[in-house]
Amino acid sequence: MKLTESKADMQGRISAVRGDDHFMNRITAIGITEGTAFQTVRNDKKMPVLIYLRETLISLNRTDAERIEVTAE
Repeated sequence: MKLTESKADMQGRISAVRGDDHFMNRITAIGITEGTAFQTVRNDKKMPVLIYLRETLISLNRTDAERIEVTAE
């Protein structure tokens, strides 16, 4: 499923990140890589997706979150 489809308080792992080189450099620089555990904090429609990952709260715009595939645990 895509990160934008996750529900609040869902715990899971990043299974795939897809995008061009610029996107991949930016997203991996903040710690979003395949296999990383995360928790969705907030995911309201038309708002950024908030996730807790590597002891950091990260806000992703919905376009970027669409490119990230996740699995629930």
